[in-house]
Amino acid sequence: MPATPPASVPTATQAPAAAPGTPAGGATTPAKPRSAVVFGVIALVLIGLNLRAGITGASALLHDLQAVLGYGVLVAAIIPSIPTLCFALAGAATSWLTGRLGVEKAILLSLALLAGGLLLRGVPATGMLVAGSVVGMSGLAICNVAMPSFIREHFASRTSLMTAVYTVTMTTGGTLTSVAVVPLAHALGSPSAAVGAVGIAAVAAFLGFLPVALHAHRHTVRTTAGHVSPWPLLRTRKGQLLTAIFTLQALLAYALLSWFPYMLTTMGMSASDSGLMFGLMQLVSVPAGMVLIAIGARPRMLRPAFYLVSITMAVGIAALLVLPVALAAVPAVLLGFGLGIFPLVMVMISRSGTSTAETTALSTLAQSSGYLLATAGPFGMGLLHSATGGWSLPLGLLLALALVQIVVSHMITGPAMSGKPAERK
Repeated sequence: MPATPPASVPTATQAPAAAPGTPAGGATTPAKPRSAVVFGVIALVLIGLNLRAGITGASALLHDLQAVLGYGVLVAAIIPSIPTLCFALAGAATSWLTGRLGVEKAILLSLALLAGGLLLRGVPATGMLVAGSVVGMSGLAICNVAMPSFIREHFASRTSLMTAVYTVTMTTGGTLTSVAVVPLAHALGSPSAAVGAVGIAAVAAFLGFLPVALHAHRHTVRTTAGHVSPWPLLRTRKGQLLTAIFTLQALLAYALLSWFPYMLTTMGMSASDSGLMFGLMQLVSVPAGMVLIAIGARPRMLRPAFYLVSITMAVGIAALLVLPVALAAVPAVLLGFGLGIFPLVMVMISRSGTSTAETTALSTLAQSSGYLLATAGPFGMGLLHSATGGWSLPLGLLLALALVQIVVSHMITGPAMSGKPAERK
C-alpha cells in the first residue's frame, strides 16, 4: 500500500528558499498566524489527553466489567487485545487516508471515530463493549500514526518540544483516567457508564481540533509531491530497527497497561488500591518521558537514555515477579519510568524521514507492524494466566522481552540510523 504525503500544504504569496522541515514537493510554509499556532497547540494537548484514556479507562475496570456483563475467558482475553490489533490494521491504512484527505482531515475523522466508539462502550452489553472498542481504537490508531506527521508539518522547528508535550499529555490523560474511573463507576453504579463517560473528553478533542482542520482546508493548495511506500522500508536497516524498538516497547507497555490493575487485584489488592497503583505507574511515566527526552537531546546521550529506560523496565518486571503485593508501589514506580521510552521512540520517528511523506511511511511501518506483533502481549498474558492460574510465566516472558529491548536499544542508537533516505517512487 503506497504511502502518500498529506494532500495539501499551506500556500504562500512568495516562495522562500526551502528549509529543513519544508513539506515534500517543493511547497513552502510561511509564518503561521498566532491564532493558528495557539489552536494547534491546544488541539495537540486535547488529542494527547485522549490517546491513552480510552485504553486505561477500560483496563482499570476489566474485573468489574466481566463480573457485571458476564462474558467468558476468551472475551476477557480479546478485549485488552483490541487496541493493539486495531492499531495494526487501521494504522496500516493511515498513509492512504492522509494522502486522500490530508493529515488534518484524517485526524479529525479519527477523533470522530474515537469519540463515537468510546461513547458506544457506555451501553451495558458485551457486544457494545467490543464494538465500541473496535471503532474507538480504530480512530485512535489513525491518530497515533498521523500525529508525528502533524507535528513535523506544524511544528517543524520544535519537533522535540511538541513531541514531549504530546506524549506527556497523553500519559497524563491515561493517568487521570485510570485513577478516576473506578470511583466514577461506583458513583454512577455501573462500570459500563464509567467507560462510556471517557468519550466526553474525546468529543472535546474533536471540537478542539475542528478549527485546525478548517484552517488547513481554507489555506491549502494541492501539490504534486511524490509518495513513499512504507513496506519496502522494512528491508532497510532504519525501518527494521524502528519497527523492532516500537514493537518491543508497545508489547511491554500494552501488556502492562491492560493487565497491571487486574494482576494486582487477583494477587489480593482491592480494586481501588489497584487503580491507585495503576495511576502511580502512569504518573511516574510523565516526568520520566520529559527527563529521558532531555537526556537524549544532549550530544552522545541518546544511547545512555535508551539504556536507562530499558534496564529500568526489566528491573520493574523482575520486582513485580518476586515482590509481595504489599510492595506493589516499587514495581509501579520502576515500570512507570520504563514506560517513558515511548517519547524517545516518537521523537526518533518524527525525525526519521527527510519529508512528511517519508515520516508518515516510517510511522506507518513501525506502528502498524509493531502493534500487530504487540497484540501478542495483552492477549498472551490473558491466556497464559487462564491456563496456569498465576502470573509467573507471563511475567517471565515479559522479562525476557525487556532484556531483548536492551539489545535493540543499543543497536538503534548506533550509526545504522543514519542511513540513506528512502527511495522516492
